[in-house]
Amino acid sequence: MADKEHWMQEAFGKNPGKLHRQLHVPEGKKIPSKKLTKAEHSKSGSLRKEVALAKTGAKYGGGHK
Repeated sequence: MADKEHWMQEAFGKNPGKLHRQLHVPEGKKIPSKKLTKAEHSKSGSLRKEVALAKTGAKYGGGHK
C-alpha cells in the first residue's frame, strides 16, 4: 500500500513523459494549453486521464511541461 503522505508522488511518477509522447511534444518543452484542451476531448480514455492528471498537478504547483 502506498504511503499516505506521498500519494501524489506515486500517482505522478508512474509514466513520466507519457503525455508528451502522446501529444508529440518533446520532453522538456511546455505542452501548449490548446493541445491540452483538445486532448481533453479526445476519444482515447487514456489520453483524457493523462490530461486530467496534468491539470491536477498544475493546481498543486507541479505544472505541466
